[in-house]
Amino acid sequence: MDSEKDTLFDDATGDIAVGELGAAIEKYRRCVEIDPDFFDGWHALGMALMKNGQYPEAIEAGLRSTQLDPQNQIAWTSLSLFYVRNHQIKEAEAAGAKARILSWGGKLKVEPS
Repeated sequence: MDSEKDTLFDDATGDIAVGELGAAIEKYRRCVEIDPDFFDGWHALGMALMKNGQYPEAIEAGLRSTQLDPQNQIAWTSLSLFYVRNHQIKEAEAAGAKARILSWGGKLKVEPS
């Protein structure tokens, strides 16, 4: 199963490189269907959705990536960007603040699910 996920992920990354956002999004979605805990898949899906102008969907993927790895500075930075693109400035600032805390070597308090 991981082999299929890895192949899809690599293919989707190639699609991004040649500007095939739709194909990449489909493949990234399939990756996270195969493995719902695949951080890289959720993060890449969010970035592809943002590049395709699908900001609410990018935010959903970004939120999932921050849930999977709440101490990941890149995940919070990306989520902040997704919010900015969707004109949600308050939420963007909050996500950006979390990214800054992590950049300073801090840790975020993780709320139980």
